[in-house]
Amino acid sequence: MKNWLFRTLPEGVSDSPPSAWAEDLSISPLLLEILWRRGFTHKQAINAFLDARPGSLTPPHKWPQIPEAAQLLAHELLAGKKLVVWGDYDVDGITAATLVLDVLESHGLEACWHIPDRRSEGYGLNIAQVEALAQQGCGILLTVDCGIADTEAVQRARQLGMTVVVSDHHLPQDQLPPAHAICNPRICPADALPCPHLAGVGVAFYLMGAVNAALAPHTGRRHKMDQCLDLVAMGTLADVMPLTGENRILVHAGLAHLAMAARPGIAALKVASGMDAKTRLTSGQVSFQLVPRINAAGRIGSGELALRLLRQKDFSSALPLAQQLDALNTERKTAESEIHNEARIQALDMLSREPLASLVLYGQDWHPGIVGIVASRIVEEFYRPTIILCHDQGSLKGSGRSVREFDLHAGLNLTAETLLGFGGHRLAAGVRLLPENLGRFRNAFEAVVAQNLGTSPLSPSLTLECQLDFAQASDQLFLKELEMLQPFGPGNAEPVFASPPLLVKDRSPLGRGGEHVRLRLQDEHSGLILTAKAWRMGQALPPGIAGKRIRVAYTPRLDTYNGITSVDVGIKDWQPA
Repeated sequence: MKNWLFRTLPEGVSDSPPSAWAEDLSISPLLLEILWRRGFTHKQAINAFLDARPGSLTPPHKWPQIPEAAQLLAHELLAGKKLVVWGDYDVDGITAATLVLDVLESHGLEACWHIPDRRSEGYGLNIAQVEALAQQGCGILLTVDCGIADTEAVQRARQLGMTVVVSDHHLPQDQLPPAHAICNPRICPADALPCPHLAGVGVAFYLMGAVNAALAPHTGRRHKMDQCLDLVAMGTLADVMPLTGENRILVHAGLAHLAMAARPGIAALKVASGMDAKTRLTSGQVSFQLVPRINAAGRIGSGELALRLLRQKDFSSALPLAQQLDALNTERKTAESEIHNEARIQALDMLSREPLASLVLYGQDWHPGIVGIVASRIVEEFYRPTIILCHDQGSLKGSGRSVREFDLHAGLNLTAETLLGFGGHRLAAGVRLLPENLGRFRNAFEAVVAQNLGTSPLSPSLTLECQLDFAQASDQLFLKELEMLQPFGPGNAEPVFASPPLLVKDRSPLGRGGEHVRLRLQDEHSGLILTAKAWRMGQALPPGIAGKRIRVAYTPRLDTYNGITSVDVGIKDWQPA
């Protein structure tokens, strides 16, 4: 069970908003109250948030670093140099590379692309492939979602006469690569940026927007940048970027483009996922339906497959590729389940022997493309910073995930002498180390985390908006209003409410393995009964719960199936009433 924390007012803000605002903004007092507690204490800010218009995005020329890099790229392209875009093998990198190719194609410019193989090349640039690309006549190297840590490979590209532009959003090391231009929000002062938390595809969007404008007078053509927003939404959601400011607008608009599925590869991917091509998707559906299928290419196949899918010009050629991705994703799920079970047993064994603030788990044959997802699931259950390692080309490679109280990148920096390399963010990172250093790294990482968090286990917290009874939760007008807050994600969490005491009328397993649960819950004050689903809570809500009185932390949503709309309750946590 989690700590339930009701959202507190921002510092210096009065208890409640002016009552006239609700009428002025055409929203309910309850929605106004929710926004007020989330820090929207100016009427204009609420209006801008609910509107989320693409027209309010900052133009590319007003971003630091972007104009200079764009002018350089345009100059070199117009001089006849051939560009290669080098993207990471995850959704963010693949969508960013696709975006670059789309824009250049609109101007009649052919470009090469390279998505590294996770097993044989690993993350980022490598000298051997840079040399091969130079031999193929590539004179411009543009990185997307990678490159900021690849000093030696960038140096080699320059020795070979390539013009190098690094666009990335990962935290830099002490030494920046010697590129001709760098676009990375992480090396700008936060107050100089319209949005400091862009995904790699977000950086590519603004950079290529500026390149598009610079090329237009010379080519007589111009790419419609809003046609890239489906890619920007997917990459931003996949990389779990905060959905505030520009990111929220980019994803909000991108979801509308994903619904239209004008890109044949997206239409095919939706169909291969069991959806209608024109289905409107929430941010959650993109994250749990589309993203894993694109990621499956880089995780256990080749990331190039996903890029080829997104570049297809017609549905009939895209569908077989989407079906391949779907099959790879099924394979990934099976492997993930096996690795997760083994990692979980290892974690329980380690914690039974001594109190630990962190978990460093290792399986020689675990798949390097899957350990990151497993790390997320281990953190979800054990709520400790976790690194999951496997054997990879003579060394150990791993993925880490953290809890919100611990900065993983900063923590790994303090253990750097035990590692061959590392990189990432506050909540997610990758590491590589020598097999003989596993014990040293495990001890060093545990010491850093324990010093920061203590060894007493932390409990995850759940932020609640307020108490909401079933009469309000069944009000379809209010639920439609809640949809105006979408897209949901970090920085803009889906509202979670506390229920009054409820009677569990009955409980039934959901899904094949009984991992999920369906409850029928009655609000005894109003007599209303709603059906609730609890994912991965089969053990937490055992059969004996039927007939008991409980309180749930829940999200109410409208669910339309076969033209009939009902209220769907998603349980996040529960307590005895």
